[in-house]
Amino acid sequence: MKRYGIGTMAMASAGGYLALLSTARTDSVVLLSIWAGLFVLYALLVYYQSEATFPLLLGAAVVFRLLGMGSLPTLSDDVYRFIWDGRLLAQGYNPYLYLPSEIITTEIASQTGLTQALFQKLNSPAYYSVYPPVLQLWFWLVATWSSTEAGAVFLLRVPLLAGELASLWLLYRLLRLAGRDDATVRRGVLLYALNPLVIVELVANVHYEGLTICFLLACLYFYQTNKAYLSAASLGLAVGVKLLPLLFLPALLIPTKPGKSIRYSLVTGLVVVVPFLFLFNSEVLARFSTSLDLYFRRFEFNASVYYLLRSVGTWLVGYNPIGKLGPLLSVVSFSAILYLSFTRRFGITLYERLALVLTVYLLCTTTVHPWYVTPLVALGVLGRFRYPIIWSALLPFTYLAYGQMPFQENLWVVALEYLIVGRWLWWEVGEYAQRTGLEQEVK
Repeated sequence: MKRYGIGTMAMASAGGYLALLSTARTDSVVLLSIWAGLFVLYALLVYYQSEATFPLLLGAAVVFRLLGMGSLPTLSDDVYRFIWDGRLLAQGYNPYLYLPSEIITTEIASQTGLTQALFQKLNSPAYYSVYPPVLQLWFWLVATWSSTEAGAVFLLRVPLLAGELASLWLLYRLLRLAGRDDATVRRGVLLYALNPLVIVELVANVHYEGLTICFLLACLYFYQTNKAYLSAASLGLAVGVKLLPLLFLPALLIPTKPGKSIRYSLVTGLVVVVPFLFLFNSEVLARFSTSLDLYFRRFEFNASVYYLLRSVGTWLVGYNPIGKLGPLLSVVSFSAILYLSFTRRFGITLYERLALVLTVYLLCTTTVHPWYVTPLVALGVLGRFRYPIIWSALLPFTYLAYGQMPFQENLWVVALEYLIVGRWLWWEVGEYAQRTGLEQEVK
């Protein structure tokens, strides 16, 4: 397709993102129509990209992210807890020690600028904060620099934008290191750079999976260039933003070199633990652990295996057995992750191994918000699996739940989502296994 055709589609995409930024998540018809249009344009832009249009499309990907810098999020309210925690820290209060619901009517709230208007925007006022200290440091700085919500939201997006730019460069370098040809490198970078779910959920909706992805890709880049300590430190920073990347540590260890693996683990652990020392004590640890435990025992959204077991369990015992199923699925998930991390029966690359590890976790957890899958999109473009891209295109349908009053998921939509993703995953893994088997037979 000619350059002007690519430019026209990029401009249409920009219009779609601007429209999405002003659409409430309760307006399901308009919201899903815009999402659908953005993903159609995304598919066309990636399919028709060329060496000549690659710089234009990279520039467009940056512009799409910049469009969301100045507006308040309409599809997520997580950002208001970031502001809440930052204001507490700015006045010397430990956010891990205070429930919003307990202090909103106290002197602490008036001293720290925690208003009723801000409190009403919190989605979990009865839970202690679970955001790691690395993020809490940034929340504190933001609260120190800006006293308004609009200013705080803008500043909260700055490291996400910087992280996304770094991620694009790291994806390019990692694909080059893997020996991919020029066309494959361009396509891989653009599959992530132009993905609407990535663009909207990270910078626009202020989800720090964007920084997690950046540090994870840095970890992999240093890992592939034999800079073990920098790789371990980068993994530690990724865990410091979101605890989830700790799942990848077993797959990065080398069983044949126990000394090197121990040093790698120690560096990662040191980078993770040191920031916690400034805010944590036994009381904080207990409350932090309580919130994490409640996450696995109380929260549920867009789950797959858990919803199936929940329906069976409810039929058998007459009530929702999430309190038992959540921890049970965690054990199953952890066991499967260890197997995938250490087995060498499958001829898959490191990136594909990490993608499967994260997939197992997401299939076993009780909660899968759309932005949880963005790290999987980044890992997917580094390997040969494309089911993460399919999943990213289906996840906007989960916003249908917010169009119901009261909030209610459509389980038929959830079932269709996982049937499509599961079938695509099964097909890709089967094709890959068959191809690998044939290659080994030829050899």
